[in-house]
Amino acid sequence: MPIIVNLDVVMAKRKMSSGELAEKINISQANLSILKTSKAKAIRFSTLEAICKALECQPGDILEFRE
Repeated sequence: MPIIVNLDVVMAKRKMSSGELAEKINISQANLSILKTSKAKAIRFSTLEAICKALECQPGDILEFRE
């Protein structure tokens, strides 16, 4: 898949655990894991917005396109 999810990298830079982020953005740890491992087929803008607010980052910090 050409869309790479760098969520784990951004979380590590912010020293935030999966459990902490899942709680802040109000999703299950299982769904967060699906996002982190690039197994998600889609992401809602509201979820992306919540992640960006919690991690104080931009969408481009989390999502990357590679051919």
